[in-house]
Amino acid sequence: MNESTKALTVRQMAALTRLMPRRGRGFWFGLTIDVLWSVVVLFVPMRMTGREHVPKTGGVLLAFNHISFADPVSSTVFALVSGRVPRYLAKASLWRLPLVGSIMRSGRHVPVDRGTARAGLALTGAQGAVERGECVAVYPEGTFTSDPEGWPMTGKSGVARAALASRVPVVPIAQWGTQRLLPRGSFLPRPLPRKRVDVAAGPAVDLSDLYDLEPTKEVLDKATARIMAAITDLLAGIRTG
Repeated sequence: MNESTKALTVRQMAALTRLMPRRGRGFWFGLTIDVLWSVVVLFVPMRMTGREHVPKTGGVLLAFNHISFADPVSSTVFALVSGRVPRYLAKASLWRLPLVGSIMRSGRHVPVDRGTARAGLALTGAQGAVERGECVAVYPEGTFTSDPEGWPMTGKSGVARAALASRVPVVPIAQWGTQRLLPRGSFLPRPLPRKRVDVAAGPAVDLSDLYDLEPTKEVLDKATARIMAAITDLLAGIRTG
């Protein structure tokens, strides 16, 4: 893929289909990907850099910033063209929705019961997935950023806890432009005029010095801060590029 400063053309985007893994998607998740991919190719020029930082095999955590309901689309596209099928940590209520629940189960995503005693089970599910060699996509902030300029907030400790327990790489990834495609508070996308979306990954965050330490709040906060700092640095680059 040409990792230039220009967004990919429709033809270049379409050519990326050959890089996307077909196995492991599940029927409904796979069908959703195929439908949305056609929309992305036609209406969303993307600039994607850093795919080489996503390992082609083995467990990995992809940590993204969160600015729009359209983020899972750009996150999934980036993971797929990097050769991985992402499994998401997502709120458990989605599993109870018609069709959406089928998509979530089909894609083997991990439900999170926010604000309940069962929330910790999501961490166990995510850790189990990466230990089986899966690619798990997470939004460490847990929700949209509340920063008025769109910068990441302080992350929650779940991704750090899973990373330290499993010792799999955490790849920081920033995305920008989805907030123009689907503004916060809106459920209707605004594809025209076409709006560029940037996604950039960096090297895995080095947490090796924390692996053998007791996962205290201080240790988890330190790991989380490193992950969020890496995402923020990447975001600064694509916002000005």
